[in-house]
Amino acid sequence: MNMADRNDYRNVQNIAKQTIAYIRQVIEPGMRLAQIRQLCEDKMRALGADSFWYWNVGAFCFAGEETTVSVSGKQYTTSDRRIRENDIITIDLSPQCGQIWGDYARTIIVENGQVTDEIAAIKNEEWRQGLEMEELLHKELNHFATPERSFEELYYYINDFICQNGFVNLDFMGNLGHSIVTRKGDRIYIEKGNTARLSDVKFFTFEPHICKSDSVYGFKKENIYYFEDGILQEL
Repeated sequence: MNMADRNDYRNVQNIAKQTIAYIRQVIEPGMRLAQIRQLCEDKMRALGADSFWYWNVGAFCFAGEETTVSVSGKQYTTSDRRIRENDIITIDLSPQCGQIWGDYARTIIVENGQVTDEIAAIKNEEWRQGLEMEELLHKELNHFATPERSFEELYYYINDFICQNGFVNLDFMGNLGHSIVTRKGDRIYIEKGNTARLSDVKFFTFEPHICKSDSVYGFKKENIYYFEDGILQEL
């Protein structure tokens, strides 16, 4: 993969990153999830996305107790829920330009009517711990992943780490991410039985969807990663 190809993917991923930065500035109590979805999809198109690769849904949006829901894009519908004064919102974006995908998700915390920018400043202990765990999981990925590791090895390592820390993997298929390709059906997953090496693909997502074992709130953080000179890099 040459630098120009990588830059094309980075540009699409940046559409998603800029969209999350934008929506964090405009979310307020009383907004409906459908409005947030529409704002995100309109923003991605304004930034250059020409389509949305995951079942034509650009923004999967969940709030409150819905954040534990894991569902295929074929079945997804945006609920009629309104954002509360104190709320938790997960947004998963899938912009596309031509045949190039972006994939990016974040959990956003609203407290006293305002989006909380820093994890350490979150007052709700459970929400703070969930986001701290997501940060830790991405650090563990960087610690564990090498070009020779398999998707299956990463699956077992991260799922064990999730359980050891009192959390549960919520993904409806039990996986933790997938390769970035040009057709949905060609994706391979961070799952049991996938012995392909992480470096066998150009890019892969890491998107643990977790909750505490006794909780009704879910958390998600998704980035795209790749190897450069044997070192894991975030796109």
